[in-house]
Amino acid sequence: PILDFPACVIGDQPELTAESLEIGDSQLYSWRNVFSCINLLRILNKLTKWKHSRIMMLVVFKSAPILKRTLKVRHAMMQLYVLKLLKMQTKYLGRQWRKSNMKTMSAIYQKVRHRLNDDWAYGNDLDARPWDFQAEECALRASVDRFNTRRYSTNSLDPDYEPVDTCITSVLGSLNSVKLTEEFKQHYDLWLQQEVFQTSVNWDEILNYSYM
Repeated sequence: PILDFPACVIGDQPELTAESLEIGDSQLYSWRNVFSCINLLRILNKLTKWKHSRIMMLVVFKSAPILKRTLKVRHAMMQLYVLKLLKMQTKYLGRQWRKSNMKTMSAIYQKVRHRLNDDWAYGNDLDARPWDFQAEECALRASVDRFNTRRYSTNSLDPDYEPVDTCITSVLGSLNSVKLTEEFKQHYDLWLQQEVFQTSVNWDEILNYSYM
């Protein structure tokens, strides 16, 4: 099928030779270049879809004339993604652009899927206010940063919320790694008498909040 990506690009294609370039046969092309262009267009679509601030960046950097020239490439899959990018920007390009590019508008109507309440061509001024888009992008970035900090950061994790090993087997097993000297083993009872039995412990002071 003509829209079966990437088979429509990577499939068997006629060989591009010097003779065909001299003749100027427009049917021959390098599939690697078309494949790279389609992937770039697909990534742009994923990055800008439903993101008004990023669509405005496409408008600010004048991507519409470049995309319009790309339509000269007679490849259905490539034209589809170009028309999708142009469809996103149409609402912000103004009435004069739509008036002078009716052929492109007709191609968008014919080849791109539309929604029932889609006002991509004639959006009102309230939907096209550029001063709200920067705040929207900042709010989105702040939400992503909070999620990444809460989920993946190791520095800001509260020690009280760290998981505690409550398995008695693993706790007792960790005691085996403690190495005791031979002198301590011989005089263990003496150490127990001096450090444990003869030492008075104020348990109330230990349990005080200031020491925790």
